[in-house]
Amino acid sequence: MSILDAAAEVLRCFGPERLELTVTDVVALRGAPKSSTSRLLRAMRDAGLLETVGDSKRYRPGILLFELGQSYRAGSTLVARAHDVVSAIVDRVGHTGYVSVRDGLDVMGLTYVAGRNVLRVGTPVGRRLPLTASATGRTLLARLEDHEVRALFPGALPQPSPRAPRTLDELASRLDDVRRTGFAESDGEANPGVGALASAVGDPETGEAVSLCITYPQSMVTPAERRLIIDGLLDGARGIAAIMGDARCAAVQAASRPRTQQDA
Repeated sequence: MSILDAAAEVLRCFGPERLELTVTDVVALRGAPKSSTSRLLRAMRDAGLLETVGDSKRYRPGILLFELGQSYRAGSTLVARAHDVVSAIVDRVGHTGYVSVRDGLDVMGLTYVAGRNVLRVGTPVGRRLPLTASATGRTLLARLEDHEVRALFPGALPQPSPRAPRTLDELASRLDDVRRTGFAESDGEANPGVGALASAVGDPETGEAVSLCITYPQSMVTPAERRLIIDGLLDGARGIAAIMGDARCAAVQAASRPRTQQDA
């Protein structure tokens, strides 16, 4: 393993639940020797990738990573357009919105728009959710061919809740629904009591794909509000797809099919 691969592994150890790590923490998470891990963390600190927390022996991501993250968001036209769409929907409905991306077998929020409702739900930007057990993840998986999806999951699917797909066949059926309707819905799968609606769009030139998502307390959303969110996501995804030339956008494909009562 190269030093770059090792450094990337260390950075993946951080997350919303692990904002700071000691050498011992990283050793436990990576399974690497303590001596080489200690040297690696010091080298990453010296390079600006990590910084120490005061006089303690804990490390956290350095300011360089924050600056690079800001540059990534500013430099991605797709992310910026998706964020604008999500912000507009949040303004109308008051619930929380995200723009999320796929990372391996997980999906993670890249940008966040806070809702204005007194009772609102959300997860920290950067928190990972299983692709198969989230509306955002399924919209991104639906952009792949079935054989590509099956190749990603040679073993059992993650089961964060009984509502999540249990088998590849069940997952394939849900992905077909996404391709047919243009959106995915999560019903308390990753977070109990939390619902989500999402639609995905991509940039064929860069290979990027993002999912536009609105989350809400399940007990608070009305059928009319749900329809408003779906229409906003589909219209927004189609608009971005038209600009980007994204022929694989499920929202675009769904627009060419008659809408049934089940889709509504």
